[in-house]
Amino acid sequence: MRSRVYGWRLRSSPLRRRSDVVEAWTLVTVAVLLLVVAPLVGVVTAWWAHDDARAMAREQWADRRHVRAEVVERVSHAAALVPGGRQPTARATVRWTDPEQGPRTATARVPAGTRTGETVDVWLNSRDRSVTPPPGTTAVWQSTVTIGVCTTGGAVAVILFGHTVVRHAALRRRLAEWDREWARTEPAWTGRRA
Repeated sequence: MRSRVYGWRLRSSPLRRRSDVVEAWTLVTVAVLLLVVAPLVGVVTAWWAHDDARAMAREQWADRRHVRAEVVERVSHAAALVPGGRQPTARATVRWTDPEQGPRTATARVPAGTRTGETVDVWLNSRDRSVTPPPGTTAVWQSTVTIGVCTTGGAVAVILFGHTVVRHAALRRRLAEWDREWARTEPAWTGRRA
């Protein structure tokens, strides 16, 4: 039956090498980094991203306005696919009445299949250009969570890569120590002289 003795690398022993102690402390450090530092880095980055995304959303909500407009003329008949799985759209000339400036027209993206005379919802910027709707709370939180998870994953990858480098260096050092000790011990065991 095989048994494991935990912590043997930290105890005093004639078999313990300095590289064993370094490797043991590296494992402790890696555990702390993985369990505490990586999630903390992800949370801090997500917090920063959330503030940034909310500020961007506020700017877009201030710059964009929603109008109900009537489709006057279809400009394109080919439906363009919109990223993010949204409904396909086509370009059309729309008309609406602005309370301050009276009747206005602009080219905007409308749902594919919209006919002339139908009323559609259109988002316009301050220069009366058709734009996408500003992001809502859900989009801000999706961005926040995505950035936080990706940052945590990146931190974990960096920590594990560093651990691999340290283990490789410790293994090389340990093998070099064993070679030096064997060079001293071999003549007594084999009777050969170097």
